[in-house]
Amino acid sequence: MTDASALPGQPRGQVLSGPATERAVNVLAPNASAMTLDGTNTWIVAEPDSDLAVVIDPGPLDDGHLRAVADTAEKAGKRIALTLLTHGHPDHAEGAARFAELTGTRVRALDPALRLGDEGLAAGDVISVGGLELRVVPTPGHTADSLCFHLPADQAVLTGDTILGRGTTVVAHPDGRLGDYLDSLRRLRSLTVDDGVRTVLPGHGPVLEDAQGAVEFYLAHRAHRLAQVETAVEDGYRTPAQVVGHVYADVDRSLWPAAELSVRAQMDYLSEHGLI
Repeated sequence: MTDASALPGQPRGQVLSGPATERAVNVLAPNASAMTLDGTNTWIVAEPDSDLAVVIDPGPLDDGHLRAVADTAEKAGKRIALTLLTHGHPDHAEGAARFAELTGTRVRALDPALRLGDEGLAAGDVISVGGLELRVVPTPGHTADSLCFHLPADQAVLTGDTILGRGTTVVAHPDGRLGDYLDSLRRLRSLTVDDGVRTVLPGHGPVLEDAQGAVEFYLAHRAHRLAQVETAVEDGYRTPAQVVGHVYADVDRSLWPAAELSVRAQMDYLSEHGLI
């Protein structure tokens, strides 16, 4: 068995519902798949001595899961005061409207179509609830509306799908753009270098104990894949499907449709920079 400390980002181990840091509790959604890994991590975040909590990414439209999130907060003596979304993909956001009904909360998101209430989210916003502070970090690339949330008190960042607890994420072309994604990874790296972020609380997969190591791995992985795609095109693999079959030959074929989205984003990036 591989030592977790030797893996990128030092994953904590098995993905479980329960406390992850002093202020963050995970409720794992029952939607495991090749794309969602163990399922969606729905995060309840609150100051330990506060009776108010924030929920990040209620997850799929699964009434049992949504009620479990609300019950978990209630059993901890906390009332959910606000719901936030890292982005609009259904495995993170489809249950948000129903969750708002169950809890009477507003939903804040970058995309106006996902909001319930007047307030959105934007770069530089600081969300304060019951003494808790969350800082909004724009991280487009996986999708155009992707955000992360910096939790300074726990030296942690909640990353949605921008960084996963296992494997790497998809740049979901055409909404996602590789140039934006690389900029977002560099922005997260600056949080680890300049702001003391040590822990990644991802949207899927285990908690990562080495945030800087995770970001560096993602940047290196993207550079490697980009070089592979560039070489494949130069060797005559012209369509995204052909490039996937060549470059991702060692990847489970069930993941090839998602890989093709990333390849399209990479080919666009190479074309924009005059490299193909």
